[in-house]
Amino acid sequence: MPDAVVVGSLADARNPLPLMASDSASAEISGWIFNGLTKYDKDLKIVPDLAKSWEIKNGGLEIIFHLRRGVKWQDGKEFTSADVLFTYDTVTDPKVPTPYSSNYGPVGKVEAPDPYTVRVYYKKPYAPALESWGMGIIPKHILEGRDMTDERFSRHPVGTGPYRLKRWTTGQSIELDAFDGYFEGRPGIKKFIMRIIPDNATMFLELKFGGIDYMDVTPQQYKLVVSRSRFFERYFQRFRYPAFAFTYLGWNELDSRFKDVRIRRALSHAIDKKSIIKGVLMGYGTPCTGPFLPGSWAYNPDVKDPSYDPARSLELFREAGWTLKDGVLQKDGVPFSFTIITNQGNTERLLAAQIIKEDLKKVGVEAHIKVLEWQAMLHDFVDKKRFEAVLMGWSLSRDPDLYQIFDSSQTKEGEFNFISYKDPQADRLLEEGRSTLDLRKRKAIYHKLHAIFAWDQPYTFLYVPDALPVLSRRFKGVHEAPIGIWYDFIHWRVPADKALWYN
Repeated sequence: MPDAVVVGSLADARNPLPLMASDSASAEISGWIFNGLTKYDKDLKIVPDLAKSWEIKNGGLEIIFHLRRGVKWQDGKEFTSADVLFTYDTVTDPKVPTPYSSNYGPVGKVEAPDPYTVRVYYKKPYAPALESWGMGIIPKHILEGRDMTDERFSRHPVGTGPYRLKRWTTGQSIELDAFDGYFEGRPGIKKFIMRIIPDNATMFLELKFGGIDYMDVTPQQYKLVVSRSRFFERYFQRFRYPAFAFTYLGWNELDSRFKDVRIRRALSHAIDKKSIIKGVLMGYGTPCTGPFLPGSWAYNPDVKDPSYDPARSLELFREAGWTLKDGVLQKDGVPFSFTIITNQGNTERLLAAQIIKEDLKKVGVEAHIKVLEWQAMLHDFVDKKRFEAVLMGWSLSRDPDLYQIFDSSQTKEGEFNFISYKDPQADRLLEEGRSTLDLRKRKAIYHKLHAIFAWDQPYTFLYVPDALPVLSRRFKGVHEAPIGIWYDFIHWRVPADKALWYN
């Protein structure tokens, strides 16, 4: 399809409304349909989006946003400050099951003195303030008084973004059309189509034979085929850069075993991360020591996480009351056994889980692996805390505020601290980190947090993968930047002589 970009996705979206888009597929679709007041540019600097400018006053306790005029919702209605105020009131409504309410916890009040001005008053300084207003704004004239979880609205979203939803076939595809009235101009590519293909091998065949234009290939696919193939060199643009993300094994601390830090550290000592990076990532990744990644100013290079040390693992198990008998770790005659859940179609995570299973077997722990469809895993297991251990990943914000993920207040259903981690010192530092504007002081706070997380092991932080995106060469205007390749998608184009895929 020459006028479309077709991307492969392992999972279907769940809800693209910005307040509800907590999974990666939903967030991607939401990002094309909705705009925030701010956004990140290619160099990871915060720049205007629906706001044309802003003023920061009173030591960061007041932000005045000046909105763009003439912006239209996709149904033709004008976007105004009333929509911003409505979005704020909705995301902070305790009846709305959104994981993003804590982003606005420090806000004292929001005022809309005229249709093109929004004043935000903070109770205390809030370092990620500008970033927080990058969440998509929702239309008051459509959603006021409505249930945000009602499928009628999630299936028919109306935004101000460059694309509008045309068709959504559950489990198969989501089709977006370019919005002619987009305030930055009509996108150069007429359609954005996400095809749901819940198997990486099948998706790779679709890429090779023209069924899709883009996918994030696996390390095996990249090393053994993409990097060596003249076919891929001729017909595809290939990229490699560190992902701003990490993969982890999360421990449900509602389980008394995993509430014990000695157990979590013992399990981490038993897992050989370097073996996973070599065998699963083919070397395209680095070990992860915590939730702050190399390249971020919040990263503490002095932090050392639990090394691969089965002997130390067994010492910690013994301290916690477990003994190794006949090759099985036991306590009161009960073997140490648990199940790791992960999502269907992600070969990388499944292979990692299998290596982890064998590593743990060496210290007498029996790990089972359960593979679940993505939405079922999130809704029926993760959100409801019906799991023992979960193998997943986080794609991170550029600001290091991790309050939503690790603060002990963020454990309600649908919120991001689904492992129920609780540490008073971490809570205090998480709060200090988001309310400190001085970068030097903020850096010191997050360096302390990095050390706490490395010791506590709320997750076994596994690895930071390299991003390995592959895109058809018929798309022009594509440039790699610190933020990735999609930041300028609305200006991509397909020259007439490249309309056919095999041109």
